[in-house]
Amino acid sequence: MNSTSSSVSEALSAHIAQLIAQRGGWLPFDDFMQAALYTPGLGYYTNGLPKLGSEAGSDFVTAPELSPLFGQCIAAQAAQVLQATGTRSIYEFGAGSGILALQICEHLAQISCGLEHYFIIEISSELRARQQARLTHLGDKVQWLDALPAQMQGVVIGNEVLDAMPVKLLARIQGQWHERGVALESGQFVWQDHPTTLRPPLEPAGNHDYLTEIHPQQEAWMKTLAEHLRIGAAFFIDYGFPEAEYYHPQRHMGTVMTHQQHRSGTDPLSDVGMKDITAHVNFTSLALAAQDAGLDVMGYATQGRFLLNCGLLSKAELLAQIPSVQMAKLINEHEMGELFKVLALGKGLDLELIGFTQGDRSHTL
Repeated sequence: MNSTSSSVSEALSAHIAQLIAQRGGWLPFDDFMQAALYTPGLGYYTNGLPKLGSEAGSDFVTAPELSPLFGQCIAAQAAQVLQATGTRSIYEFGAGSGILALQICEHLAQISCGLEHYFIIEISSELRARQQARLTHLGDKVQWLDALPAQMQGVVIGNEVLDAMPVKLLARIQGQWHERGVALESGQFVWQDHPTTLRPPLEPAGNHDYLTEIHPQQEAWMKTLAEHLRIGAAFFIDYGFPEAEYYHPQRHMGTVMTHQQHRSGTDPLSDVGMKDITAHVNFTSLALAAQDAGLDVMGYATQGRFLLNCGLLSKAELLAQIPSVQMAKLINEHEMGELFKVLALGKGLDLELIGFTQGDRSHTL
């Protein structure tokens, strides 16, 4: 950790320690995760330090960084929705390095889709600067927003956004449920459990100790999205499971993990502000929250199947220079193809989406 990183981490640690003191010595994990990732100027996504890409100093790589085929397939699905709804806008949450936006805009231009606006909602100043540098040649077509617009019409995209939303940790210890939070001992952040009435939506079978997550912030965010989306479809690509798999008895250590220097870890309490903290998505709870808020579940499939349905193989033939190993990472079961899922939600849209014509798993939610 260099001096700049060290000073940022120390300042963030002091801030979180103050939060713990203000809360009586204990901070629920979702509040800790919120502070570690999003404290203005200090959190992982707001401190301006490198985080995304393959260059030195970055922490992780996302699918569009691997191959332009990813963005082209998303663009093909977006084009179908834009044409069906007569809309001309795309909204992307957390646009990373901007490469997915570039891939989508370029492909839609090639097929004369008529995209008028590509809105990016981005809270990271470092990533926003990278996006603006990469997309400057697109002019006013790409615009940055600080929050959801009052009304959204068109296509919404969230690639690896949900996993970075804070989660609550629940621990079943000797048959009793506790909420796991963070305390301070001898200047170090430590785990501390408090008895709770909170429960996971599905009780894991067995009586063994069990650590897991619930996702109230994701569910609340989905309600907000539903209130703002007037017509169109939203596509969320992330790693996760339906509820029955999420709370499987063997998944007793939970799914919270960290990413730092392209290495995954399981200790979110150290090097705060210097590492990404994520949790897998419970797609069942997300779909139910969306339905309760007035959205329709229009499809749920593995990333591999979705990309194949959207024409990945035919597009690959036109881009013969794309290494096959990169394409394989997107669709192979032991890579991103199975673990990553695509959930499609819609409003005012009666349409069979091309991304789910085969292998739709909505019945498993």
